[in-house]
Amino acid sequence: MRCVLVGPPGAGKGTQAQFLAAHYSIPHISTGDIFRANLKAGTDLGNQAKSFMDRGELVPDSVTNEMVKDRLTHDDVANGFLLDGFPRNVAQAEVLRAILAEKKTPLHAVLEFSLADEEIIARLLQRAEIEKREDDKEDVIKRRLEVYAEQTAPIISFYRNEGLLISISAVGNIEDITANAISALSRLEQ
Repeated sequence: MRCVLVGPPGAGKGTQAQFLAAHYSIPHISTGDIFRANLKAGTDLGNQAKSFMDRGELVPDSVTNEMVKDRLTHDDVANGFLLDGFPRNVAQAEVLRAILAEKKTPLHAVLEFSLADEEIIARLLQRAEIEKREDDKEDVIKRRLEVYAEQTAPIISFYRNEGLLISISAVGNIEDITANAISALSRLEQ
């Protein structure tokens, strides 16, 4: 199973990725983890990323793309992977398609976790209260949703046009959402 997880902040991608990765016995690859691993190892790519991060800037696509490309060469992805946080835009989606075409290992699916903005805001405000997270204030959440709509949501159409998009509701309890995701993905295996 080679799958990309997409959805707005607060849709539960990280939580679901853990369960799906365990179910399919494949690695959950998040861009945050890739960044941290490269920074910790002091790789050239990690050092490039650090120079942008230290200035409070976004790491450019070129560096992120190379980090993901490198991560997809590791032995643990031989039987598949779940990508979480990449691609974030259509240009990155096209790069991912090229990386996988080169390896003759195309994506099986792009799983979208769908959730209304009101539900996201309520969920993230609750998380902020429980986890004492400073970044989950309502104005910050609304801005993150705007950024998602502007930059990341267009990949939904891209993958729909590719015939890879599967949308499921991210409303409900964790177990039900996981079961719905596995059910939706299992239709690909038939």
